[in-house]
Amino acid sequence: MRSLLVSLSLTLSLLAQDPTPPKPMHGELDEKAFAALHDLKQEAPPALTGTMVKIGKQKHYLALPKQPKAPLPAIVIIHEWWGLNDHIKHWADRMAEQGYAALAVDLYGGTVAKKPEEAQAAMKQVDQAAAVATLRAAFDFLGTDPRVLANKRACLGWCFGGAMSLQLAIAEPKLDACVLYYGRLVEDKTELAKVQAPVLAVFGTRDRSIPDAKVTAFETAMTELKKDVKVLRYDAEHAFANPSGARYDQKNAAAAWAEVKAFLQRKLTAPATK
Repeated sequence: MRSLLVSLSLTLSLLAQDPTPPKPMHGELDEKAFAALHDLKQEAPPALTGTMVKIGKQKHYLALPKQPKAPLPAIVIIHEWWGLNDHIKHWADRMAEQGYAALAVDLYGGTVAKKPEEAQAAMKQVDQAAAVATLRAAFDFLGTDPRVLANKRACLGWCFGGAMSLQLAIAEPKLDACVLYYGRLVEDKTELAKVQAPVLAVFGTRDRSIPDAKVTAFETAMTELKKDVKVLRYDAEHAFANPSGARYDQKNAAAAWAEVKAFLQRKLTAPATK
C-alpha cells in the first residue's frame, strides 16, 4: 500500500475507498490550501554545471567541485513536491561550489510537475519503501563512485524532500548529518530511536501545514531519546527558503542557510575525533 507518510499535506491522501472529502486536522491543511503554499516563480535558474548519472534504473543529477579530488564530503539533495527540476539541480550546483559532491535525487521517476495538481499527483504516487531504497542507493553511490569516494555524507531536503531526508536518517545508520526544511515529521520514538545522525530541522512559525505543536513534539521526542538535534524556528511561512517560490523570505532564508552551512561544515569537513 502506498505510504501516507510522504503525503506532507497531512491529509493529502485518504484511503481510496473512503469518499469523505479531506478535512484539516490539528491545524493542517486540505489539498487546495496546501497547494497554495507552493506557488512557483517563473524565472529560470542559472545555467547548470552538473551532469545526469544513472544509479540502477534511475537517473539523478550529480554536481561536483570544479577541481574535484576524492575523497569529497557529499550530500544527498532531495527535491520538493515539484520534482527534480532545474531549481533543485541548481541547489546541487551551489553545494558543489562550496566543495561538496552533491547528488540531487529524483523520487518521481522523471516526472517534473509544472502545476500544483501535477505535483500532488506525483507525490501521491511515491511508494515510501521504494523512495527510501532510492535514497540509500544514492547514499551508497556517493561512497563508492571514484569521483567522490565520500567518507562523510549528509542529506538535505525541503518539504516533501524534508520528510524524506528524515526517513533516510531513520533508515541509514551510517549517515553523518541530516538537514530537513519544513518536512512532515515523525513522532514515533521507536522510529526516531533509529536515527544516528545529527539532525538540523528548520521551520517557519507561520507554516499552517506543520503546526508548531508537531515541531515541539518531534523536538521533545528526539531530546528524550538523547539524539543530537537542533530545531530552528523563523517567523516565516511554508517554503520560505525556496528562492524559486512565491513565498521566499530572503532575510529568514539567509539566516537559516547560514546555520545549515555551518552545520554541514562541522559535520562533514571537520576532522574526525578520536
